[in-house]
Amino acid sequence: MNYRKLGRTNWEVSEIGYGAWGIGGTQWLGGTDDESVRAVRRALELGLNFIDTALAYGDGHSERLVGQIVRESGRKVTVATKVPPKNRIWPAKAGVGIGEVFPYDYIIGATEQSLRNLGVETIDLQQLHVWNPEWVECEEWKRAFEDLKRSGKVRAVGISINDHQPDSALDIIRTGLIDTVQVIYNVFDQSPEEKLFPLCRERSIGVIARVPLDEGSLTGSITEETIFQPGEFRAWYFRGDRKKQVVERVEALRKDLAGVEGELAQTALRFCLSHPAVTSVIPGMRRVKTVESSMQASVLGPLSADVLEILRRHRWQRNFYD
Repeated sequence: MNYRKLGRTNWEVSEIGYGAWGIGGTQWLGGTDDESVRAVRRALELGLNFIDTALAYGDGHSERLVGQIVRESGRKVTVATKVPPKNRIWPAKAGVGIGEVFPYDYIIGATEQSLRNLGVETIDLQQLHVWNPEWVECEEWKRAFEDLKRSGKVRAVGISINDHQPDSALDIIRTGLIDTVQVIYNVFDQSPEEKLFPLCRERSIGVIARVPLDEGSLTGSITEETIFQPGEFRAWYFRGDRKKQVVERVEALRKDLAGVEGELAQTALRFCLSHPAVTSVIPGMRRVKTVESSMQASVLGPLSADVLEILRRHRWQRNFYD
């Protein structure tokens, strides 16, 4: 496993992190807690030391599992979590004031709940789970982050950027008041490279790349016949003719990548890690087999310039979260 500095925190975190949404047990179905525990433990054995969870993942279930596993492991693990929007609307909507989403007392209270769920006295990285650039001058988030850090309950702070809106974080980065951003970045959505990543490098902001496998499409395992369980997030994400669209895009991608070492999912992770702005990429890994495959992406290392040029041609401008 290779490690990178998380922005100006100077923490050395594994370039493959653990995205813990899937182990929350509500929107990603088909797994079990026992299976999830085995997967996280295996990831830690292989050198992973960064886990990203959230209070909203299974109403705290993901946090409780992560806390249990980390405590039992005895290893030094950097844990990030997130404050869900009070109005429970993802993504944040334009024109909705911060008082409806992240009032000061709510940020503090949610953080206290996450501390209890994780079973720790200090959260390494606390993030706002949505962001609206209209809030950049608001005092609620600034005062809450400042007080949480001063009290020792939080070591670093950041935001999770709205789906496919990387430029919405430019102004908050310029305030100098956050340490990290979490953003969708993958072969299909390469938009963070244009403005966000250069600014993050300039300001020493840590970058956590989420959805590196496009909710599973970049594993190559989704076909037109794939059926997701009722109520699962991906049944909605891949609704209508979207599976057909994905199959066509992935088939073209596979054809162009013929001869490139590794599985498609590993190449997708290596694409993210090939950008110097990215600190850690956080795929969901609910099975030991998936963990072992994903960890291998770090061993294989960044992609060559020739392969990156091929992948540049596979940008796909669309928003399946709409």
